[in-house]
Amino acid sequence: MAPSGPSRKAADDGALVQAFFEKRESLLLFLASRTRCMATAEDLIQDLYLKLAAMDAGTDVRAPSALLYRMAANLMIDHVRSTQRSSRRAGQWRMETRALLSGEDIVDEPAADEVVVAKERVRQLAEAVAALPPQMGRAFRLHKLEGMSQAETAQAMGVSVKMIEQHIQAAIRNLSQRLRT
Repeated sequence: MAPSGPSRKAADDGALVQAFFEKRESLLLFLASRTRCMATAEDLIQDLYLKLAAMDAGTDVRAPSALLYRMAANLMIDHVRSTQRSSRRAGQWRMETRALLSGEDIVDEPAADEVVVAKERVRQLAEAVAALPPQMGRAFRLHKLEGMSQAETAQAMGVSVKMIEQHIQAAIRNLSQRLRT
C-alpha cells in the first residue's frame, strides 16, 4: 500500500515521488471519478506508486504534476483495456464450451456466473420486500407475488382498491430505489 504521506526523508525522494505524496488525494479522486470505483482507483494509485518507486530518484522532471496525471490516466486506460480483453475472453470461452447439436444449445441452463448473479439479485429483492412497511409489503406480496387481482387483494386486506393501487405504486418506487445500485 502506498503511504498516504512521506515515508522517507524528503532529501532521499525524487521530485516525482514528492509530488506524488502531495497530489495523492487529488490523483485518487481523479481516478475514482473516471473509473466510478474507489477500490479500482486505490489499486491504480498503488500501481502508480510502484512505477514511481522503481524510477531513478535523480530523474529530472520539469512538470511533475502533469507527468503524474498522465501516468495515472495511462494506467487507467491500461486497466480498462485489460478488463475489456478479459470480458471478451470469458465470452468467447462460454461460446466455445457450450454444447451444440445441429447449431442448437443442448443445455438450456444459463452460465454459472449468470446463475450466481441472478441468485444475488433475488436475495436483494427478498430483503427489500421484507423491509417494506407492513401494509405496503402485504399488498405487494398478495398482488405481485401471489397473483391476486387488486380487487381480491383489497378484499383480503379489508381496504379499497384505490388504497391497494397506492400501496403497490409506493412499493414499486421503494423497491426501485433500493435495488438501483
